Amino acid sequence: MSAYDFDLFVIGAGSGGVRAARMAAAMGVKVGITEDKYLGGTCVNVGCVPKKLFVYASHYGEDFHDAKGFGWNVEGTSFDWPTLRDNKNAEIQRLNGIYRNLLVNSGCTLIEGHGSLVDEHTVKVGDSTYTAERILVAVGGWPFVPDIPGKEHIISSNEVFYLDEFPKRAVVVGGGYIAVEFAGIFAGLGAQTSLIYRGDMFLRGFDNDVREFTAAEVAKKGVDLKFSVNVEAVEKQADGSLRVSLTDGSTIDADCVMYATGRVPRVEGLGLENLGIEQQANGAIIVNDTFQTNVPSVYAVGDVIDRIQLTPVALAEGMALVKHLYQGQDINVDYNLIPTAVFCQPNIGTVGLTEEQARAQNHDIDIYRSEFRAMKHTISGSEERTLMKMIVDKATDKVLGVHMVGPDAGEIIQGIGIALKAGATKAVFDSTIGIHPTAAEEFVTMREPVKQ
Repeated sequence: MSAYDFDLFVIGAGSGGVRAARMAAAMGVKVGITEDKYLGGTCVNVGCVPKKLFVYASHYGEDFHDAKGFGWNVEGTSFDWPTLRDNKNAEIQRLNGIYRNLLVNSGCTLIEGHGSLVDEHTVKVGDSTYTAERILVAVGGWPFVPDIPGKEHIISSNEVFYLDEFPKRAVVVGGGYIAVEFAGIFAGLGAQTSLIYRGDMFLRGFDNDVREFTAAEVAKKGVDLKFSVNVEAVEKQADGSLRVSLTDGSTIDADCVMYATGRVPRVEGLGLENLGIEQQANGAIIVNDTFQTNVPSVYAVGDVIDRIQLTPVALAEGMALVKHLYQGQDINVDYNLIPTAVFCQPNIGTVGLTEEQARAQNHDIDIYRSEFRAMKHTISGSEERTLMKMIVDKATDKVLGVHMVGPDAGEIIQGIGIALKAGATKAVFDSTIGIHPTAAEEFVTMREPVKQ
């Protein structure tokens, strides 16, 4: 009989934690798991799932406009925020129930409350303590809002999904994918929207062609892009509106100010200091190649270790850890060639090296690039354009990176991600017969590299 209450105790029932707990329980491991905030984690509750639903909603305005060219009369359309918000809430509640059932039916003991570390084998939840042979920390991240005058008037991606009223004027601050996505959501749903970023171009780390092309397309859709400027203060006015003061001396009046200036590991109150667990400067838990901390019985996966903050990565880490601990398998998480998408409008999909990364790694490369107006928009009247780009190593013909800005880019790049993982060369792309007429076929018909 075990000397502990559990073989494995998981703090955090998000993507990585739930996957690890369920898989371990299915192997006969006695698992306890605790969650104090969002059952299912950020992604399900205040992240990718509700965000994608909002992106769908925000695109209907363009769809109604485009429909006219195809003979549809769609006059008199209007948007009702409470309907979208409440239908989204109902869907999230349904998903919460599914996650609860998945955990309980797999044999996990779900304990609702805030978990913190007492010692290397003990976790406290509320007034109770539980012992475990191993502890897995999978608490994820939390939005970061800097301390500026008027911070109390600012919302983050946690609160934006539950607004009582939809704003007529919105300001989004940040330059990452969350900021760009929500600028598109606000604008698409009818808000006068400004996006403020302190750098000279948003989406740092993406291919420069993709960044510049996306900026042009986002601006076409009515988002006021303000680069190389920052917020000094947010002040509430007598009428309840917010005045945003910028570092260039200008001001913007808004009804909602949302910060999307990054996320930090959610380690406050976790009790890491009780065990002397090593952390990075931003609070991220330091782990070795098997996700083990400097305390041998404590492990961590997902956003709290701040490697790559993506839901599928947390899932992969959780699965790999459980197979390692209870089946003796090597850790096999490969962080190379991870496809990703930005659900701005139009979407971005990308996998592999950017042009800048390829050059920095001293690859001698050919660049294939195509920019066009999608077939749909020859009749819709929309001026939206699509960008496709491929980076190829001249010496080996191997495709190093593929990037797209356009409708369904994420769907298309997922398939291309498989090709790159398989080591596809440009010759393989060229020998593949396209599906006609689609935008995706452009990736197998680009024959001439651009002159450099």
